[in-house]
Amino acid sequence: MPLAAPHYTGRLFFARYYRASRIFAASPVCLITRACVAGSAAFAPLLFQIISYFRFLVRSGNAHGLHSPFVFGLYAHVINHTGHFAAYEAVEARRRELLTDPTRIQVRDFGAGSRTGAGRQRRLRDIARTAAKPPKLGQLLFRLVNQFQPRTVVELGTSLGLTTAYLSAANSRARVLTFEGCPATAEVARETFQSLGLANIRLVEGNLDDTLAPTLATLAEPVDFAFFDGNHRYEPTLRYFEQLNQHRSEHSVFVLDDIHWSGEMERAWEAIRQHPDVTLTLDLFYIGLVFFRRNQPKQHFTLRFDHVVDKVLEASIRLSS
Repeated sequence: MPLAAPHYTGRLFFARYYRASRIFAASPVCLITRACVAGSAAFAPLLFQIISYFRFLVRSGNAHGLHSPFVFGLYAHVINHTGHFAAYEAVEARRRELLTDPTRIQVRDFGAGSRTGAGRQRRLRDIARTAAKPPKLGQLLFRLVNQFQPRTVVELGTSLGLTTAYLSAANSRARVLTFEGCPATAEVARETFQSLGLANIRLVEGNLDDTLAPTLATLAEPVDFAFFDGNHRYEPTLRYFEQLNQHRSEHSVFVLDDIHWSGEMERAWEAIRQHPDVTLTLDLFYIGLVFFRRNQPKQHFTLRFDHVVDKVLEASIRLSS
Protein backbone atom coordinates (compact mmCIF):
# COMPACT_ATOMS: atom_id res chain seq x y z
CA MET A 1 0.00 0.00 0.00
CA PRO A 2 1.28 3.50 -0.78
CA LEU A 3 2.61 5.56 2.09
CA ALA A 4 2.26 9.28 2.56
CA ALA A 5 3.27 11.78 5.19
CA PRO A 6 1.95 11.07 8.68
CA HIS A 7 -1.30 12.89 9.57
CA TYR A 8 -1.29 12.37 13.31
CA THR A 9 0.86 13.68 16.13
CA GLY A 10 1.03 13.53 19.91
CA ARG A 11 1.59 10.82 22.45
CA LEU A 12 -0.39 7.96 23.85
CA PHE A 13 -0.37 8.35 27.63
CA PHE A 14 -3.33 6.95 29.58
CA ALA A 15 -5.82 8.78 27.43
CA ARG A 16 -5.93 5.18 26.15
CA TYR A 17 -8.51 4.65 28.84
CA TYR A 18 -10.52 7.84 28.34
CA ARG A 19 -10.51 9.10 24.77
CA ALA A 20 -10.69 7.69 21.28
CA SER A 21 -9.43 10.77 19.48
CA ARG A 22 -6.46 11.22 17.17
CA ILE A 23 -4.24 13.14 19.56
CA PHE A 24 -3.50 11.75 23.02
CA ALA A 25 -2.08 13.89 25.80
CA ALA A 26 -2.64 13.72 29.54
CA SER A 27 -0.55 14.46 32.58
CA PRO A 28 -0.66 12.43 35.82
CA VAL A 29 -2.19 15.47 37.56
CA CYS A 30 -4.99 15.66 35.00
CA LEU A 31 -5.63 11.94 35.30
CA ILE A 32 -5.81 12.03 39.08
CA THR A 33 -8.13 15.06 38.90
CA ARG A 34 -10.45 13.22 36.52
CA ALA A 35 -10.47 10.18 38.75
CA CYS A 36 -11.37 12.27 41.80
CA VAL A 37 -14.25 13.83 39.88
CA ALA A 38 -15.42 10.40 38.75
CA GLY A 39 -15.37 9.12 42.34
CA SER A 40 -13.37 6.74 44.48
CA ALA A 41 -14.52 3.69 42.50
CA ALA A 42 -12.70 5.00 39.43
CA PHE A 43 -9.67 6.27 41.36
CA ALA A 44 -8.29 2.93 42.62
CA PRO A 45 -7.85 1.22 39.21
CA LEU A 46 -6.60 4.45 37.65
CA LEU A 47 -4.02 4.91 40.40
CA PHE A 48 -2.83 1.34 39.79
CA GLN A 49 -2.43 2.09 36.08
CA ILE A 50 -0.51 5.31 36.75
CA ILE A 51 1.89 3.50 39.07
CA SER A 52 2.25 0.69 36.53
CA TYR A 53 3.05 3.21 33.83
CA PHE A 54 5.86 4.82 35.81
CA ARG A 55 7.28 1.37 36.63
CA PHE A 56 7.13 0.62 32.92
CA LEU A 57 8.97 3.85 32.04
CA VAL A 58 11.82 2.96 34.41
CA ARG A 59 12.30 -0.42 32.73
CA SER A 60 11.56 0.51 29.13
CA GLY A 61 13.86 1.39 26.26
CA ASN A 62 13.73 2.20 22.56
CA ALA A 63 15.50 1.07 19.39
CA HIS A 64 18.93 2.05 20.72
CA GLY A 65 20.62 -1.01 22.14
CA LEU A 66 18.36 -3.57 20.46
CA HIS A 67 20.64 -6.39 19.31
CA SER A 68 17.96 -8.64 17.85
CA PRO A 69 17.64 -7.89 14.10
CA PHE A 70 14.06 -9.22 14.11
CA VAL A 71 12.97 -7.06 17.04
CA PHE A 72 14.84 -4.00 15.77
CA GLY A 73 13.19 -4.23 12.36
CA LEU A 74 9.75 -4.83 13.84
CA TYR A 75 10.10 -1.98 16.34
CA ALA A 76 11.65 0.58 13.99
CA HIS A 77 9.69 -0.11 10.82
CA VAL A 78 6.32 -1.49 11.96
CA ILE A 79 5.56 -0.54 15.55
CA ASN A 80 6.94 3.01 15.24
CA HIS A 81 6.08 3.48 11.58
CA THR A 82 4.67 7.02 11.26
CA GLY A 83 3.31 6.86 7.74
CA HIS A 84 -0.30 6.78 6.64
CA PHE A 85 -2.16 3.89 4.98
CA ALA A 86 -5.16 4.70 2.83
CA ALA A 87 -7.32 2.18 4.72
CA TYR A 88 -7.15 4.31 7.87
CA GLU A 89 -9.50 6.95 6.49
CA ALA A 90 -12.58 4.74 6.08
CA VAL A 91 -12.28 3.23 9.56
CA GLU A 92 -11.84 6.64 11.17
CA ALA A 93 -14.82 8.01 9.23
CA ARG A 94 -16.91 5.21 10.75
CA ARG A 95 -15.50 6.08 14.18
CA ARG A 96 -16.61 9.70 13.73
CA GLU A 97 -20.13 8.49 12.92
CA LEU A 98 -20.25 6.42 16.08
CA LEU A 99 -18.85 9.26 18.21
CA THR A 100 -21.92 11.35 17.35
CA ASP A 101 -24.52 8.57 17.50
CA PRO A 102 -26.89 9.05 20.49
CA THR A 103 -28.56 5.65 20.04
CA ARG A 104 -28.87 3.69 23.30
CA ILE A 105 -28.23 -0.06 23.35
CA GLN A 106 -28.49 -2.73 26.00
CA VAL A 107 -24.95 -3.83 26.86
CA ARG A 108 -24.17 -7.30 28.15
CA ASP A 109 -20.64 -7.63 29.54
CA PHE A 110 -19.10 -11.06 30.15
CA GLY A 111 -15.63 -9.70 31.00
CA ALA A 112 -14.18 -7.48 33.69
CA GLY A 113 -16.74 -4.77 32.99
CA SER A 114 -16.67 -1.22 31.76
CA ARG A 115 -13.76 0.91 32.95
CA THR A 116 -16.13 3.83 33.48
CA GLY A 117 -18.60 1.90 35.61
CA ALA A 118 -21.38 2.62 33.11
CA GLY A 119 -24.63 0.70 33.42
CA ARG A 120 -26.29 -1.68 31.01
CA GLN A 121 -27.91 1.08 28.94
CA ARG A 122 -25.24 2.96 27.02
CA ARG A 123 -25.12 5.39 24.12
CA LEU A 124 -23.08 4.35 21.10
CA ARG A 125 -21.15 7.61 21.23
CA ASP A 126 -20.08 6.84 24.80
CA ILE A 127 -18.96 3.31 23.89
CA ALA A 128 -17.00 4.69 20.93
CA ARG A 129 -15.38 7.30 23.18
CA THR A 130 -14.45 5.14 26.18
CA ALA A 131 -14.40 1.49 25.11
CA ALA A 132 -13.31 1.36 21.48
CA LYS A 133 -9.59 1.04 20.84
CA PRO A 134 -8.05 4.43 19.93
CA PRO A 135 -6.76 5.04 16.40
CA LYS A 136 -3.09 4.61 17.31
CA LEU A 137 -3.62 1.08 18.62
CA GLY A 138 -6.02 0.07 15.87
CA GLN A 139 -3.53 1.28 13.28
CA LEU A 140 -0.69 -0.55 15.03
CA LEU A 141 -2.68 -3.78 14.75
CA PHE A 142 -3.26 -2.96 11.08
CA ARG A 143 0.49 -2.63 10.52
CA LEU A 144 1.22 -5.89 12.35
CA VAL A 145 -1.26 -7.80 10.18
CA ASN A 146 0.06 -6.03 7.10
CA GLN A 147 3.60 -7.08 8.07
CA PHE A 148 2.97 -10.75 8.90
CA GLN A 149 0.15 -11.39 6.38
CA PRO A 150 -1.72 -14.01 8.43
CA ARG A 151 -4.25 -16.26 6.73
CA THR A 152 -6.38 -16.77 9.84
CA VAL A 153 -6.95 -13.94 12.33
CA VAL A 154 -8.87 -14.34 15.61
CA GLU A 155 -10.13 -11.44 17.70
CA LEU A 156 -11.57 -11.92 21.18
CA GLY A 157 -13.88 -8.96 21.78
CA THR A 158 -15.42 -7.25 18.75
CA SER A 159 -17.03 -4.24 20.44
CA LEU A 160 -18.23 -1.83 17.73
CA GLY A 161 -16.04 -3.46 15.09
CA LEU A 162 -13.45 -0.71 14.60
CA THR A 163 -10.46 -2.82 15.60
CA THR A 164 -11.87 -5.74 13.62
CA ALA A 165 -12.07 -3.43 10.61
CA TYR A 166 -8.37 -2.58 10.94
CA LEU A 167 -7.48 -6.29 11.20
CA SER A 168 -9.61 -7.09 8.15
CA ALA A 169 -8.49 -4.19 5.96
CA ALA A 170 -4.81 -5.01 6.49
CA ASN A 171 -5.14 -8.28 4.55
CA SER A 172 -8.26 -8.80 2.46
CA ARG A 173 -7.21 -12.41 1.80
CA ALA A 174 -7.22 -13.27 5.49
CA ARG A 175 -10.11 -14.95 7.25
CA VAL A 176 -11.04 -12.90 10.33
CA LEU A 177 -12.96 -14.59 13.15
CA THR A 178 -14.16 -12.16 15.78
CA PHE A 179 -16.02 -13.07 18.98
CA GLU A 180 -18.52 -10.83 20.77
CA GLY A 181 -20.71 -11.63 23.75
CA CYS A 182 -23.16 -8.71 23.57
CA PRO A 183 -25.90 -9.11 20.90
CA ALA A 184 -26.60 -5.37 20.60
CA THR A 185 -22.91 -4.51 20.24
CA ALA A 186 -22.48 -7.32 17.71
CA GLU A 187 -25.28 -5.85 15.60
CA VAL A 188 -23.53 -2.47 15.50
CA ALA A 189 -20.28 -4.22 14.54
CA ARG A 190 -22.06 -5.91 11.63
CA GLU A 191 -23.22 -2.48 10.48
CA THR A 192 -19.59 -1.33 10.68
CA PHE A 193 -18.40 -4.20 8.49
CA GLN A 194 -21.18 -3.64 5.96
CA SER A 195 -20.59 0.11 5.74
CA LEU A 196 -16.87 -0.48 5.12
CA GLY A 197 -17.45 -3.27 2.60
CA LEU A 198 -15.44 -5.84 4.58
CA ALA A 199 -16.41 -9.31 3.41
CA ASN A 200 -13.71 -11.45 5.04
CA ILE A 201 -15.10 -11.28 8.60
CA ARG A 202 -17.14 -13.87 10.46
CA LEU A 203 -18.65 -12.66 13.73
CA VAL A 204 -19.30 -15.35 16.33
CA GLU A 205 -21.86 -14.18 18.89
CA GLY A 206 -22.11 -15.51 22.44
CA ASN A 207 -20.13 -16.09 25.61
CA LEU A 208 -16.48 -16.87 24.79
CA ASP A 209 -16.55 -19.70 27.32
CA ASP A 210 -19.10 -21.42 25.10
CA THR A 211 -18.06 -20.33 21.59
CA LEU A 212 -14.25 -20.19 21.40
CA ALA A 213 -13.24 -23.85 21.71
CA PRO A 214 -15.95 -25.23 19.36
CA THR A 215 -15.19 -22.61 16.73
CA LEU A 216 -11.44 -23.23 16.88
CA ALA A 217 -12.10 -26.96 16.48
CA THR A 218 -13.62 -26.31 13.04
CA LEU A 219 -10.51 -24.58 11.67
CA ALA A 220 -8.54 -26.44 9.03
CA GLU A 221 -5.56 -24.07 9.30
CA PRO A 222 -3.62 -22.67 12.28
CA VAL A 223 -4.42 -19.35 13.87
CA ASP A 224 -1.71 -17.05 12.55
CA PHE A 225 -2.68 -13.91 14.44
CA ALA A 226 -4.78 -13.47 17.58
CA PHE A 227 -5.84 -10.32 19.42
CA PHE A 228 -7.00 -10.83 23.02
CA ASP A 229 -9.47 -8.22 24.24
CA GLY A 230 -12.31 -10.35 25.55
CA ASN A 231 -11.97 -10.72 29.31
CA HIS A 232 -9.54 -8.75 31.47
CA ARG A 233 -9.20 -11.33 34.22
CA TYR A 234 -6.38 -13.70 35.07
CA GLU A 235 -8.04 -17.12 34.71
CA PRO A 236 -10.05 -16.49 31.51
CA THR A 237 -7.07 -14.81 29.83
CA LEU A 238 -4.83 -17.82 30.47
CA ARG A 239 -7.59 -20.24 29.50
CA TYR A 240 -8.17 -18.50 26.17
CA PHE A 241 -4.41 -18.36 25.62
CA GLU A 242 -4.12 -22.12 26.11
CA GLN A 243 -7.06 -22.79 23.80
CA LEU A 244 -5.54 -20.68 21.04
CA ASN A 245 -2.07 -22.07 21.74
CA GLN A 246 -3.36 -25.47 20.61
CA HIS A 247 -4.20 -24.02 17.19
CA ARG A 248 -1.17 -21.89 16.36
CA SER A 249 2.10 -22.47 14.50
CA GLU A 250 5.64 -21.38 15.33
CA HIS A 251 5.07 -18.32 13.13
CA SER A 252 1.91 -17.18 14.91
CA VAL A 253 1.66 -13.81 16.63
CA PHE A 254 -0.54 -13.22 19.68
CA VAL A 255 -1.34 -9.70 20.87
CA LEU A 256 -2.78 -9.10 24.34
CA ASP A 257 -4.54 -5.85 25.12
CA ASP A 258 -4.36 -3.96 28.43
CA ILE A 259 -1.61 -6.08 29.98
CA HIS A 260 -1.15 -3.48 32.75
CA TRP A 261 -4.85 -2.76 33.24
CA SER A 262 -4.97 -4.45 36.64
CA GLY A 263 -3.00 -6.70 38.96
CA GLU A 264 -4.78 -9.72 37.45
CA MET A 265 -3.77 -8.74 33.93
CA GLU A 266 -0.16 -8.16 34.96
CA ARG A 267 -0.10 -11.63 36.54
CA ALA A 268 -1.60 -13.12 33.37
CA TRP A 269 1.01 -11.36 31.23
CA GLU A 270 3.82 -12.63 33.45
CA ALA A 271 2.47 -16.19 33.24
CA ILE A 272 2.34 -15.98 29.45
CA ARG A 273 5.88 -14.58 29.33
CA GLN A 274 7.07 -17.61 31.29
CA HIS A 275 5.07 -20.13 29.24
CA PRO A 276 7.37 -22.85 27.87
CA ASP A 277 6.07 -22.38 24.30
CA VAL A 278 6.72 -18.63 24.28
CA THR A 279 10.17 -17.58 23.05
CA LEU A 280 9.83 -13.81 22.57
CA THR A 281 7.62 -11.10 24.07
CA LEU A 282 7.40 -7.34 23.62
CA ASP A 283 5.80 -5.23 26.34
CA LEU A 284 4.57 -1.93 24.85
CA PHE A 285 2.58 -1.17 28.00
CA TYR A 286 -0.74 -0.79 26.19
CA ILE A 287 -0.39 -4.17 24.51
CA GLY A 288 1.93 -7.17 24.67
CA LEU A 289 3.23 -9.10 21.66
CA VAL A 290 3.91 -12.84 21.93
CA PHE A 291 5.97 -14.95 19.52
CA PHE A 292 6.70 -18.68 19.34
CA ARG A 293 9.73 -18.67 17.03
CA ARG A 294 11.81 -21.83 17.36
CA ASN A 295 15.60 -21.91 17.59
CA GLN A 296 15.61 -18.60 19.42
CA PRO A 297 16.66 -17.96 23.01
CA LYS A 298 13.87 -16.81 25.30
CA GLN A 299 13.85 -13.01 25.34
CA HIS A 300 11.64 -10.27 26.72
CA PHE A 301 11.73 -6.62 25.67
CA THR A 302 10.06 -3.64 27.33
CA LEU A 303 9.80 -0.91 24.71
CA ARG A 304 8.15 2.50 24.57
CA PHE A 305 5.51 3.06 21.91
CA ASP A 306 4.88 6.56 20.57
CA HIS A 307 6.44 8.26 23.59
CA VAL A 308 7.14 12.00 23.55
CA VAL A 309 10.69 11.54 24.91
CA ASP A 310 11.64 9.33 21.96
CA LYS A 311 10.13 11.83 19.51
CA VAL A 312 12.22 14.64 21.00
CA LEU A 313 15.40 12.52 20.86
CA GLU A 314 14.77 11.55 17.23
CA ALA A 315 14.14 15.19 16.29
CA SER A 316 17.37 16.22 18.04
CA ILE A 317 19.36 13.57 16.19
CA ARG A 318 17.95 14.70 12.84
CA LEU A 319 18.75 18.33 13.59
CA SER A 320 22.29 17.56 14.71
CA SER A 321 22.99 15.51 11.59
